[in-house]
Amino acid sequence: MFASCGLRAAYRKANGGVRVLRILGIDPGIAIVGFGFIDKQGHKLVPVQYGSIQTKAGTEDALRLKQVYEATVQLIEKYKPDAVAIEKLFFNRNVTTALTVGQARGVLMLAAVQQGLPIAEYTPLQVKQAVVGYGKAEKKQVQEMVKMFLHLSAVPKPDDVADALAVAICHAHSSGLQQKLNGAYKR
Repeated sequence: MFASCGLRAAYRKANGGVRVLRILGIDPGIAIVGFGFIDKQGHKLVPVQYGSIQTKAGTEDALRLKQVYEATVQLIEKYKPDAVAIEKLFFNRNVTTALTVGQARGVLMLAAVQQGLPIAEYTPLQVKQAVVGYGKAEKKQVQEMVKMFLHLSAVPKPDDVADALAVAICHAHSSGLQQKLNGAYKR
């Protein structure tokens, strides 16, 4: 099933006392769920693990959703993220696809919240803006920036995995900005 290549938002301490935030980025789907765990260590982003959860076509949707849920819980328990970032559902002309992706998002978010994790949601436009600097960037541009930010030798495959890592990077950038804003208001 894996193809691997109270809410809390706690930071860990890495060697040298640098604060580390582990983020799970998710690109939701029912056939393929892309996931990516990254550590934000100061200004540095470090890949921890990434891959996909895949379910078989032709299997009943309820069973596929159960498989996605259980696999996500296992990943959360193994890699212990501090926060989860998931791509928001955007309007899709194919209503059936939109509904099944929405159902997958629901079980993915349930898995996170049951583990006490905060969830951040980002639109594809927000992800592209954070990763590439341009909200209408092409998929290839996003993939190349994911590769560069995480110092990977190749673009992660399938595309869902690169998308999940992009969502995690978006959250890493957004969480840093939010901390700066919070600090500014406390002065």
